[in-house]
Amino acid sequence: MVDLVYAITLADEQTRIIDTEEKLTIERIYPENVDIALVEGSVCLDDPHAVELIKDVRAKTKIVVALGGCAVTGCVTRFSRGGQNPQPTHVAFVPVSEVVPVDFAIPGCPPSTDAIVKFVVAALEGDTDYLEPYAEFVKNKDVSGDDLWKRVISQGLCMGCGSCSASCQVRAIEMFEGKPDVRMELCINCGSCIMQCPRIRMPKAKGILGV
Repeated sequence: MVDLVYAITLADEQTRIIDTEEKLTIERIYPENVDIALVEGSVCLDDPHAVELIKDVRAKTKIVVALGGCAVTGCVTRFSRGGQNPQPTHVAFVPVSEVVPVDFAIPGCPPSTDAIVKFVVAALEGDTDYLEPYAEFVKNKDVSGDDLWKRVISQGLCMGCGSCSASCQVRAIEMFEGKPDVRMELCINCGSCIMQCPRIRMPKAKGILGV
């Protein structure tokens, strides 16, 4: 159903060679007229190449999808620091949507294979009903276990279904006496619990994470 036209480890790439007096540089060329780009990882604002590449991807792609917790929310990279001793320096990492417009977001750390395949098939078939929750998730900035507690559990809205616990890939949420017990010291802000909670997500989004 698809042709893989750009993937650093999986597909042949077009490159250009830039020869200057200082150095010889080989740059990857992102192809024109791409239908879907699954962008993994957050964007390092201190890396000009990373910033320019994501802008190039946006300009040449019809549908840009933030794939995984780091691309969607920044996840653990929000707390990253760059540089080496003895002079470490702060390096800023942000989700893709803070640099360029994103059409859809697939949370998870990592997202399941099933979720990715079903998304791509739905996108190719134009299944807007299936894609709608992914589009809505781009707008949702409250995605941590703490937000789940504030928006659902503490409001007495939790049904005790365990969907949040089942979707948490770092086991930051455990069911205790029929209710979620959120351990924020383990939460990485990937957004899986928020996307899967039936009190937050739209009914048609049921089961889309493949958990």
